[in-house]
Amino acid sequence: MTPKPPFTQETAQQKVKAAQALWNTRDPQKVVQAYTPISIWRNRSQFFVGHKSIVDFLEQKWEHERSYILRKELFAFRENKIAVQFWYEYQDALDGMKWKRCYGIEHWTFDMEGKMEKRMMSGNDVLIGLGGNGEGRWFEGAGPDEVDGIALPEGHS
Repeated sequence: MTPKPPFTQETAQQKVKAAQALWNTRDPQKVVQAYTPISIWRNRSQFFVGHKSIVDFLEQKWEHERSYILRKELFAFRENKIAVQFWYEYQDALDGMKWKRCYGIEHWTFDMEGKMEKRMMSGNDVLIGLGGNGEGRWFEGAGPDEVDGIALPEGHS
């Protein structure tokens, strides 16, 4: 059963880690089930609404972002809203398979059944290692179930 608002520290944390696990499947059909049919999204500079648009976006995202692995952490919560910080690493299929890390923040708003009705994401990508060679990857060799156990460097560089 999915946690429903109003959130507590415990249920907000559960929601964040459930989202992390879901996104690490890289399966758009599974991911979209966590959102309302008319969920509103902003992802960087893209704006769209609804399940079909979400699935289309995620299919394109994971075609481009190969070897994707994600970690999300609870940043703040209140009633039916949660803010998370996240980091993910991937190989950019549109840029010579260079390794990159995205640093970002998401703001989520949920309906009373616990489905996300609004997702606002801001993120910035940086090359990992010299020329994107992947040297210094945080999640190298880690599976989706292991990312929470990895200590992130101070300053997150």
